[in-house]
Amino acid sequence: MGSILSKCDATLRRQYGAGEVLLTERQKTGKLFVLASGTVEILRGPTRVALISDAGAVFGEMSILLNTAHTATVRAVTDCDVFVYDDAAAFMRSDPEITFEIAALLAQRLNTATTYLADLKQQYAGSGSHLAMVSDVLASLVTQPARAYDPGSDREPDGS
Repeated sequence: MGSILSKCDATLRRQYGAGEVLLTERQKTGKLFVLASGTVEILRGPTRVALISDAGAVFGEMSILLNTAHTATVRAVTDCDVFVYDDAAAFMRSDPEITFEIAALLAQRLNTATTYLADLKQQYAGSGSHLAMVSDVLASLVTQPARAYDPGSDREPDGS
């Protein structure tokens, strides 16, 4: 994702201190962030999903592309420098290379998720547990047309 940094506008570079929130889950801001330096954590509810320190990492793109609220909270773990785009859609449309980089990022995430789910399916085949639904999830990732989707969870079925 290094090449996306070369497309960023230096006047949009901002600093966030450790502990500051860049994006809040379930809020719709229209913003996109590109990490220049530092480390952030991605949280779904209270659960840390990832710790990211790769320069060029992008946050907020899913919300823009799906026209939904943010699916996770992004919080600075260390002091961070980020490029902040208030009109993320315009930035993402401004250059085919930017669009391609974001598409590549999303493709990598999808590949990681489907690889993991395929492994789960193989490990728990025939177990009769709720993990049997992995086949349905995998099929929907491959064939499902775009639609609004909020899976909720066993603990919080209403998605809250």
